[in-house]
Amino acid sequence: MSKENFKFQAEVGKILNIVANSLYSEKEIFIREYISNASDACDKLRYEALQNTKIGHSKEFKIIVSFSKKNKTISISDNGIGMGKDELINSLGTIAKSGTEDFIKKLEANKEKNIDQIGKFGVGFYSGFMVAKEISVSSKKAGKNSSWKWTSDGKGGFNIEESVEHNLGTKVKLNLKDEASEFLESIRLSNVIKKYSDHINHSVCLLDEDDESSKEEKINQSIALWTKNKSEIKKEEYENFYTQSGLNYDKPWKVFHNKNEGTINFTNLIFIPSEKPFDLLHADKKVNLKLYVKKVFITENCENLIPKYLRFLTGVIDSEDISLNISREMLQNDPVLSKIKNNIVKKILSELEKVLKNNKNEYIKFWENFGAVLKEGIHEDFTNKENILKLSMFNSSNQKEWTTLSEYLERMPKDQKEIYYISGENKDSLMKSPQMENFIKNNIEVLFFTDPIDEFWLPNLDNFNNIKFKSITKGDIDLKKSSTKKDEKKTSNKDLEKLIAYLKSFYGDKVKDVRVSSRLTDSPVCFVADDSSMDIHLENILKKHKHLNEISAKILEINPEHALIKHLNKIDTNDKKNLSKAKTISNLLLDQAKLLEGIPLDDSKMFCNKLNELILENLN
Repeated sequence: MSKENFKFQAEVGKILNIVANSLYSEKEIFIREYISNASDACDKLRYEALQNTKIGHSKEFKIIVSFSKKNKTISISDNGIGMGKDELINSLGTIAKSGTEDFIKKLEANKEKNIDQIGKFGVGFYSGFMVAKEISVSSKKAGKNSSWKWTSDGKGGFNIEESVEHNLGTKVKLNLKDEASEFLESIRLSNVIKKYSDHINHSVCLLDEDDESSKEEKINQSIALWTKNKSEIKKEEYENFYTQSGLNYDKPWKVFHNKNEGTINFTNLIFIPSEKPFDLLHADKKVNLKLYVKKVFITENCENLIPKYLRFLTGVIDSEDISLNISREMLQNDPVLSKIKNNIVKKILSELEKVLKNNKNEYIKFWENFGAVLKEGIHEDFTNKENILKLSMFNSSNQKEWTTLSEYLERMPKDQKEIYYISGENKDSLMKSPQMENFIKNNIEVLFFTDPIDEFWLPNLDNFNNIKFKSITKGDIDLKKSSTKKDEKKTSNKDLEKLIAYLKSFYGDKVKDVRVSSRLTDSPVCFVADDSSMDIHLENILKKHKHLNEISAKILEINPEHALIKHLNKIDTNDKKNLSKAKTISNLLLDQAKLLEGIPLDDSKMFCNKLNELILENLN
């Protein structure tokens, strides 16, 4: 059959262009990526063979790294599951993984620092073009008779043809660039394999193709690290396994290695990263835990091993109490998996509590990376929601660093009956909120809820240690006002009755109510919602994501001590000349309240015109 020519997907072309011209010094990572892919292929075939006895495979799974100085080539071969024609086209010619565009931008911005993370984005195969001028992939799919060969020079496209090699599995062959000759040295390759792939579960062997007397030399230990005693494992071994098993390129923040014996027997080797994955907040972010049964790989991305709010965990779980023949579909309802999940959740939360108690600064590092995700558990996990809330940290108006709810309660005055909070984008913007003014003036601490998930867990858990949460942008607030100067006359509510009646009439259904504020000290007006309404910030989020068609009417609170309100109160609205001025000021006040809450104005141009009128009048 003749060759078929294909063009790379646009994103692949961009990555190839960057990778091929990369100045990144650690070009050896291509070996790590190919061995990792080969290991996955072997794991997949072993699992498929358990499900389908008609699929044959070798007694021993093996990965062979062979090299030829004479031909300037390196080959990485495996006897795993292999790929058919369509898989070669789709897997090596297109990219479907979300977040790739972000990765491309990072590569373009800083080529030296980001290449090593290429595997995390599902495109580790292309790292080979850092050292190769041409790459070919010959593969035979398990259970199929035909073999196929994929070839590319990385310059825009690739071709597919039938392969003359008919061994089961995949062989990746790299024709090296002249400057990559270091990888044709046996000692160099051996060191790289030991560095990155010592704990690969299958034998990784090295072979010199130019030496006819040469035999395959096993390089790695191929011992499942989690089966060893903790006392026998060095820190560097954990770190290497962490890198290899989860395609992570930072150091682990925390290692959980436990052999659990009892009603359920299983071993876990789980890591919490020290850096936040790029796709942590993506809706399709998969759990990065691999499930083994008696050291036999069953599946990766097992959603039933841990809850979604712990999706930042990476590592392996190996159990003797699950059937080797269990299908991925049956895993969803397996009671053993459910018990393992509960055990792991309990262990992780317990360890996090210990770190918080003994080393708050270290815990803050974790929280700043994964706190927003962990708090999803308050909304999703009925059993553990209170424990997760205890672990949660917040910024506050009175503290420079993160604070827990327990710490907030310790500082709370005895006569304060509620935990005050305000929701918004970030601490800086919330400190400037008009609703904060009297709290700041009276030194009353307010917590800042700045993660979108905060709005969703509050209805599920409206108190902490039996102290209710109270939004300062909802309902009535009973605050002791700061004392005024002796000669300063306060405006009474009775003095404002006519103004409030006028504003209610003038605004109509644009506002839910108009009332005097106990929140404001500097601003003339602000919006609040009543106790039964949705929080203003949540409403804005839902509107932004088109889950709401329109914003509901709010309560407009006015500051009786503000000069603008006092001036408006003195205007005789029965006088037609004054009425026009009153309308202008009233409209500007309403629009000001909207702007402060991020609510779009009905007529931005009209707002600017009216504002300009007042400025010109003042200048004249």
